[in-house]
Amino acid sequence: MKKINIMKKLSLIVIALVIFLGNTAFAGTDDIASVLTKGKWVNKSDGYKVSNESDRTVERYKSIQFSKAQTFVLDSVKSKYSGEWRVIGNTIYLEFNDSDLDTKIAKIENDKIVIGIDTYKSISGAFAGLINFYEFTGVPNATLGHLIMVLVGIFFIFLAIRYNYEPLLLIPIGFGIIIGNIPFFQAAGFNLKLGIYEEGSVMSYLYFGVRQGIYPPLIFLGIGAMTDFSSLISNPKLMILGAAAQIGIFLTFLGALILGFGPAEAGAIGIIGGADGPTAIFLSSKLAPHLIGPIAIAAYSYMALVPIIQPPFMRLLTTKKERLIRMKPPRSVSKLEKIMFPIVGLLLTAYISPSALPLLGMLFFGNLLKESTVTKRLADTARNSLIDIVTILLGITVGASTQADVFLTSQSMWIFGLGALSFVVATCGGLLFAKLMNVFLKGDNKINPLIGAAGVSAVPDSARVVQHEGLKADPTNHLLMHAMAPNVSGVIGSAVAAGILLSFLM
Repeated sequence: MKKINIMKKLSLIVIALVIFLGNTAFAGTDDIASVLTKGKWVNKSDGYKVSNESDRTVERYKSIQFSKAQTFVLDSVKSKYSGEWRVIGNTIYLEFNDSDLDTKIAKIENDKIVIGIDTYKSISGAFAGLINFYEFTGVPNATLGHLIMVLVGIFFIFLAIRYNYEPLLLIPIGFGIIIGNIPFFQAAGFNLKLGIYEEGSVMSYLYFGVRQGIYPPLIFLGIGAMTDFSSLISNPKLMILGAAAQIGIFLTFLGALILGFGPAEAGAIGIIGGADGPTAIFLSSKLAPHLIGPIAIAAYSYMALVPIIQPPFMRLLTTKKERLIRMKPPRSVSKLEKIMFPIVGLLLTAYISPSALPLLGMLFFGNLLKESTVTKRLADTARNSLIDIVTILLGITVGASTQADVFLTSQSMWIFGLGALSFVVATCGGLLFAKLMNVFLKGDNKINPLIGAAGVSAVPDSARVVQHEGLKADPTNHLLMHAMAPNVSGVIGSAVAAGILLSFLM
């Protein structure tokens, strides 16, 4: 009996001990659960790359939140992960719903959760929301490059409004530069669908027309519908000046090769010398899509700065006597000649350079709409509504493509330098060739060398500069109509040159 009583007492002691230990264990579990679920746990992480192409890294708070239903959500920079948590002793096990992720072990140490090498601190849900909001504002994501590019955009707008330099181009481009350099959180594998380089964003869809070379032919359609080729038809020899100015393209091409650019990149850079933004965009979209931004900005910038760049060289390379040369009035051009010109022009140029057909075809088609006089509505649409819409889309997206981390590179600086050189060479090439032509021309057939500067295809700005310089020398000598001949031939010449480069380098 004594043995039985002893065994009963021992059994009661063991049961009591088990109950005590069990209660203690459950109490520990309950304590851990209450600590886990009291708020959000955050870990400041760094080393997230901005993009696969960039070495710059950014910081972000990763967070993990536990619920009383024993589920958790881990919010990392790239995605959210969920799963279930359980406590065994003092160890917390995190089992992820994603089968590719292994179970992680966590421990609470000094009011912090340690998961692997990451340490998470507890904060309230409201404060976590404020941190998250701050991370996605522009303040922590801004860089010096963003600020520099915003100032560039404001400068473009200033030039357009204060000095009336190509406002239809510089205002959309300038504002696009500002849009493209509003800083937002970026990381490799993380897509907010905001920036022009982020797949699925509105700006990316609009930029598709630039990347695929869709906008330039539409611009050429409008240019053709608003251009009068009468001066060129009446004096065909002036077309040579438009061709001579294209020397800037090929010399810049050689310069880019010397500086280490690849042949395709050099070809895209060289076309800046044609002073034709749509052509530059078209060719770079085919040969060097990664350089569209700096090439387009350089081309349009120098087009807008024609009144500043060209006059010094025009005065330097011509004498006072040459600037006073009066050209005989152009002859009257018949309606039949105007109608036949776009057809004959297309056949001649497209057979020489079929690769430029998208540009040349739309240019001459637009001109036929104008000159036929029976498609007035179509011509009006092409030269007004259509070209205005496309100019807005092209300007704003090209501007937005100048995102600081993509645009502010040594390559871009070289492109701007080469672009300025090519523009100067093209201007001088037209001027010098006009002087050469005068050696073989007699009497009133001589041409005023100033019109050679209009050989660059910045229509009609370079022709206006010629008119302005001519009036400075002689207030009664109007050169605008004469200058339009090499000016419009420069448009054709730059498109042909682009086609030739494309067929050689593509």
